[in-house]
Amino acid sequence: MATAITKTACILGVDGHLVEVESDVSIGLGTFNIVGLPDSGIRESRDRITASINNAAGGFPIRRVIVNLAPAELPKGGTGFDLPIACAILQASQKIQHHGCDGYLLVGELSLEGRLRPVKGIVAMALAAREAGIGAMIVPQGNAQSAALVGGLDIFPAKTLGEVIGHLNQTCVLSPFLLDETGSLSVENNDLDFAEVKGQETAKRVLEISAAGKHNVLFNGPPGSGKSMLAKRLPSIMPAMDFDEMIEATKIHGVAGMLKSGVDRLRERPFQSPHHSVSNAGLIGGGSVPRPGEVSLAHHGVLFLDELPEYPRSVLDLLRQPLEDRQVQISRAKSSLRFPTDFILVAAMNPCPCGFLGDSKKPCRCSAGQVEKYRGRISGPLLDRIDLQVEMPALSYDELNFAAPGESSRSIRKRVESARKIQLARFKALKTRYNANMSHKEVEQFCQLRPEGHQLLKKALEALGLSSRAHDSILKVSRTIADLAGSEQVEMLHLAEAVNYRSLDREINY
Repeated sequence: MATAITKTACILGVDGHLVEVESDVSIGLGTFNIVGLPDSGIRESRDRITASINNAAGGFPIRRVIVNLAPAELPKGGTGFDLPIACAILQASQKIQHHGCDGYLLVGELSLEGRLRPVKGIVAMALAAREAGIGAMIVPQGNAQSAALVGGLDIFPAKTLGEVIGHLNQTCVLSPFLLDETGSLSVENNDLDFAEVKGQETAKRVLEISAAGKHNVLFNGPPGSGKSMLAKRLPSIMPAMDFDEMIEATKIHGVAGMLKSGVDRLRERPFQSPHHSVSNAGLIGGGSVPRPGEVSLAHHGVLFLDELPEYPRSVLDLLRQPLEDRQVQISRAKSSLRFPTDFILVAAMNPCPCGFLGDSKKPCRCSAGQVEKYRGRISGPLLDRIDLQVEMPALSYDELNFAAPGESSRSIRKRVESARKIQLARFKALKTRYNANMSHKEVEQFCQLRPEGHQLLKKALEALGLSSRAHDSILKVSRTIADLAGSEQVEMLHLAEAVNYRSLDREINY
């Protein structure tokens, strides 16, 4: 009778959790059981592991084999358990030397002939290994580059189970992976540049403010006015992700299986644009074993909701917590998980169902009741959380054909980066990083107005019937406008511009 323990990790939400794989190989009938709350994918791995050991490691032991995944109360899923289970059985069968697996976290899916296939969520697993003090990982070759991004770990890529056995027995040691740093993080995209956008200077200004302070945006305009075109170009004026942001975004996309084959990391900020038929779980996240939704996939990037009123109101109202708390909590009977949701929301809508309300050239065919019902799909509390609301008129013929090229994304991005540096210096002693994230107390501290500014804001709040949240929102936008202008004080013109970006509040009275 012999036992052995190897270490691996499972994914719960978007985080990795350490798992001990205990193997007991004893005299008895040739049975193989896996216990410890495995999902169907892990239970089915028994046949893969048996065939892999038979073909690559000299034969599966004809013994009574029990594998326990501890802690037993933690739900476990995925195919990454194949390699650690196989190695635990081989160590208990004395085909891997005693304590040969100590100090390693093992991850990998096995083919029937013993080849290692890459798995999802490797960055989250590497982070869990580093936090647990494990110094090395053995992973499939296709996961090595992503795992090495985490740092503080020796990553040993392997192609087959035989190579892993040779390394653990020290008969044929694997070489540690050297991280390839070619190809830095980028925001450059030659196909998407603000210079290509004709007219709509107010909308461009709004997106500059949004990128600088991480404010949410709503475009209201007729079809063809450039709402989608502008939204898709917002990432091009946002600063490149720093290392921590890149790791977080890559981890989430890796867990969701959204990284393309051969891609080790996200080099550009995420841009998620779900269709209006998206489900609650698809947008927010969920499932029997909760997985990240579109709001989490957009973390550190942009979530674009085109034709906003076409989304079911029940779906839109789920956005309140992610927009307010920058995270969403999903509770199930066995677990309660938090998913990060620090994104910029850009939404677009038509002024009415036909799209031509207020158009001087095309008459609107909608009744007052239809317009009210259409706009009523956007709840007041959701609208309250959108700092920048701008009307986008249809472009004239001269604007489409004779307007001079606009300012380039690179030029706008320089101003955005300068404004963000000011914010990082302002909040260096706080958890807050951007103006849009300020608490009410921080708004009072950093957005102080002169007496005439208080008078203007009071009149605006009374005239528009705005909430206390909208009051803070206007001040946050004013602070960002002042940062873009390099001003320490929030002046009247900054405040007036911020008030002007509440266009729907002037039209809709909830």
